[in-house]
Amino acid sequence: MKVIIPMAGRGSRLRPHTLTTPKPLIAVGGKAIVHRLVEDIASVCSEQIEEIGFVIGDFGAEVEKELIQVAEKLGAKGTIFYQTEALGTAHAVLCAKELLTGPVVVAFADTLFKADFKIDPTVDGILWVKQIEDPSSFGVVKMNESGDIIDFVEKPQTFVSDLAMIGVYYFKRGEDLHHELNYLIDNHVIKSGEYQLPDALRRLTEKGNKFKPGKVDEWLDCGNKEVTVYTNQRVLEYDLEKNRKLVHDSVKLIDAIIIPPCFIGENVVISNAIIGPHVSIGENSTVNSSIIKNSIFQKNTAIENAVIVDSMVGNFAKFNGIARDVSMSDYSVID
Repeated sequence: MKVIIPMAGRGSRLRPHTLTTPKPLIAVGGKAIVHRLVEDIASVCSEQIEEIGFVIGDFGAEVEKELIQVAEKLGAKGTIFYQTEALGTAHAVLCAKELLTGPVVVAFADTLFKADFKIDPTVDGILWVKQIEDPSSFGVVKMNESGDIIDFVEKPQTFVSDLAMIGVYYFKRGEDLHHELNYLIDNHVIKSGEYQLPDALRRLTEKGNKFKPGKVDEWLDCGNKEVTVYTNQRVLEYDLEKNRKLVHDSVKLIDAIIIPPCFIGENVVISNAIIGPHVSIGENSTVNSSIIKNSIFQKNTAIENAVIVDSMVGNFAKFNGIARDVSMSDYSVID
């Protein structure tokens, strides 16, 4: 099994946090979004993941090293591919064409999911979907009476289906997808300046490929600050249910209270503070004389004299004051 993760997008909806850190590497519950995504995929795979291809922009050597480590932690080979132009989802997948052989999963790195099923290796393909109340803002799948997916409709204004595509796909034969992606490029099948993956999926179904829906129990978005803070809340609750260790042994608590679930990273010092519930604090951070709830703090942050709720604070940021709802990028200072 191979996995392709397109992640070259700018993450503009999550600014200012994505100005210095690619969105898939922002941590929720103490772990990078892309790291959690590949774990989610591994949990539904019936076979070992051999290689993970990350399709990125110019993120720099340090980011590339971190992505390779994400793959290696799952026992897979990590490979970096580049998308230098924003030409759409189909083009992004094709940038990793070397991996389009045999069984392959394609997963876009701005979503997390929880599912209770295993990939059936006998079907032609699986599209992960979530039942939603208002499908008009999503791409949805249309099915026949046999439960096969027969069409893909983007943001339907009249009801077609309430099963929204979450951006994760399984293909039994990566070669077939490769062929259809090439067709889109060669024949300039383009919409709004981009080559779209659903156009390749439609061609596959028209040729007789049978795709089944893989229904997920929960779909967690990481598109903007508000939904990312909520995603942090849910993954902390999930980790707590699984009895995962959330507070590092090196954490120093001085007249401090932690209300679980919270992730507290290595070498964090918390004094005269109440933390939680649903707070993540990255390594080498300090919190003093503060109350913090339902928020994400990246690494090397310093918080003092603050009341912070429903917020995100970036790496190496310093905050001294009083606030209820903030969104601070890396290296910011508020005093």
